[in-house]
Amino acid sequence: MKTLYLECAMGASSDMLAAALFDLCPDRDLAYLQLTHLGYPGLHLELAPAEKMGIAGASFSLWLDQPPQGHFHADLAWVEELLLSLDMPRAAREKAMAVYGRIAQAEGAVHGAGPREVHFHEVGSPRAVLSVAACCLLWNLLSPDRVVVSPIHLGSGVVQCAHGLLPVPAPATARLLEGVPVYGGQIEGELCTPTGAALLREMAGSFGPMPVMAVEKTGCGIGKKDFPRPNCLRAFLGREEEAFQSNGAALELVCNLDDITSEALSFACQKLLEAGAVDVAVTPILMKKGRPAFQLTCMGREATREALVKALFQYTTTLGIRERRCPRYTLDSRFEEVSTPYGPVTLKISEGYGVKRCKPEYDTVEAAARKAGVPFQTVWEAAQAADRDR
Repeated sequence: MKTLYLECAMGASSDMLAAALFDLCPDRDLAYLQLTHLGYPGLHLELAPAEKMGIAGASFSLWLDQPPQGHFHADLAWVEELLLSLDMPRAAREKAMAVYGRIAQAEGAVHGAGPREVHFHEVGSPRAVLSVAACCLLWNLLSPDRVVVSPIHLGSGVVQCAHGLLPVPAPATARLLEGVPVYGGQIEGELCTPTGAALLREMAGSFGPMPVMAVEKTGCGIGKKDFPRPNCLRAFLGREEEAFQSNGAALELVCNLDDITSEALSFACQKLLEAGAVDVAVTPILMKKGRPAFQLTCMGREATREALVKALFQYTTTLGIRERRCPRYTLDSRFEEVSTPYGPVTLKISEGYGVKRCKPEYDTVEAAARKAGVPFQTVWEAAQAADRDR
C-alpha cells in the first residue's frame, strides 16, 4: 500500500504542503510543467531549494501580475468558477472543490450563515485558491493509496485577519479541525492556517503516529516565517506492507501490588488467563517507602475488558488499575508436527516482517521426554533437528 505520512509538528499551510509534496515528486519537471500551465493569467510560481535552521527542503512561492487591491471578497460560487477555469486534471479539481467546500462549511458555522452565503476574505483570494489547487494537483500526481497525518501543532497567541485580531487557532481553523488530534505550545503565531487545515482534513484517511512503513522518499516544505524551531512540514512517501500493519489494538491493564502473597499472585494470573487475557506478566518493582512489590500487566482485547477488570479487583489486592491501548504487531503462526526418535513433537512456526522462527511446543516435548525417559533438552534438540532436515 502506497502511503503518504505528513508530519505537522509546525502546523501546515497550503504553501508548505505544496513544497513538501513537490519535494516528493519523482518527476519534478512534469510536476513543475503542470503547475505552471494552470492557465491563470499573470500567474508566476517558484519552487526552489530552501533551508531553515540547517534543515534543507523546498519553498513554494506564488504571485500574480495583477493581484486584487484592498480587501478581497469572494463566495463559494466564485471559487468554484475559478477552479473550473483552470487547466488541471478532473480528479485534482474535485479535490480542490472539496477543500473549499469544507472551508465554506466552517466559515458558515462561525458566522451563522449557509456555506453559499459566506464571503471569503484571505482564503478566497485568487492566490489562496491557486495555492490550494497546486496542492491538489501534486497530491493527484503522487496518488497515494492512504494519507496519514500527525497530530497538528496550532501555535498560540493571536493572528491579524480581515476581521481584526483573532485568537489562534482562528475560528474557522478550529471548526475545520474538530475531532482531529491537535495541540498548542509556546510558539507564538498561527502555525496552521484555514487552507492548511482544510487540505489536511480532505487528504487524511487517518490521524496519528507514523505507521510502520518502508519509506522510499522524504520531502520537506519550508515555511517563510521564522520561529525558535525549524518551520517546516515533512512528508514521507513509502509502502505499508500488509504484514507491517497492526493486528489490532491491544488493551493493557496494569496495577502495582505491594501487599499480595506469591501464592495469591500466581492464582490471580491463572484466573486472568481464564477470563480471556492474551498474556499476563509480573515484574518486580520498588515502591514508596522502599517496599518491594510487583507490577502486574495483563494484556487482553476490548471484548474481554470488563471481565479482566473484574478479575483484577477480585483476585488481587489492588485499589486501582491503569488502562492503555496500543497497536499490536504479531507474526503469523501455524502448528506442524514432526517425528523424532522419541515420538511426535509439535512445532510452532511464526513468520512475517522477513522473519521466520520455529519453536517446539513445551507440552509435546515434555510428554515425549517423560514417555521415553530422556532429558527434556534431548527431545527439544531432536525436534529442532527434525525441522532442519525437512
